[in-house]
Amino acid sequence: MKKTMIRLFFFLWIALTVGVSIWGPEALSQYRDRALLGRIYRQEVEMAGEGYRYELSEVEKLYVLSQALESQMGDYAFIVNQKGLRQEASEEELSSVRKACESCDEGLQALKAAGILPDSVQETDPAVYEAVLYSAIDVREPRNYVAIWKLSLADNIRGLRKENRLMDVYMDADDGKIYEFYARTEWEWENIDPDAVARSWCAYLGLPEPVLLEDINPLTETTPFFRKYVISGTAEERTIMTVGFYEGIREFFVKVSG
Repeated sequence: MKKTMIRLFFFLWIALTVGVSIWGPEALSQYRDRALLGRIYRQEVEMAGEGYRYELSEVEKLYVLSQALESQMGDYAFIVNQKGLRQEASEEELSSVRKACESCDEGLQALKAAGILPDSVQETDPAVYEAVLYSAIDVREPRNYVAIWKLSLADNIRGLRKENRLMDVYMDADDGKIYEFYARTEWEWENIDPDAVARSWCAYLGLPEPVLLEDINPLTETTPFFRKYVISGTAEERTIMTVGFYEGIREFFVKVSG
């Protein structure tokens, strides 16, 4: 009898052990799921580099733009992102054009206040301007890029007078700073002080003082009325700024090149 009880106990212990090994983990998991279900748990996780954005300085932006405008292929590129044409654009694109014009007008007022343009230059009008959004990119380092709006006075509107208007403008799509412009004004070349314009333009953009570039090949421009300046950055980076004037059409311009 005693041996029978021992054997029975032994068999029950084995059965219990096997049962726990088979159903125990599942039962424990279900219990834990019921304990967690319906509750919100918060855990903070550190993400390396989260929120980091590389920002170019004003000198670097100008350099990337000047290189991209001259080098359509190669180390730099000037790529179309979005077109905002007056008749073909969607409502979203037209809204972008209106915002670009508003931003350009703020820059225009700043240029007038700095004496770079006369007060007679008219503000932009989305009804007569076309806009294209570009990216000026350093292909070797794609993080080095500048979003640029180019506003252009439409050339297919009958009877549109061009006096005292901005013809073309290249401006920063983020902060509205104007990097390059062509404008019809009542000024003659004799009314323009290129050195003062260069200094004021650099101060407006937050750039270092421009240095006059001498020994220039006169064939680099299609007008005899111009002066060129160097804006130096880090290492070998430098941007050429040109202040010029087309006499016949009274078009005054400031442009950048590499």
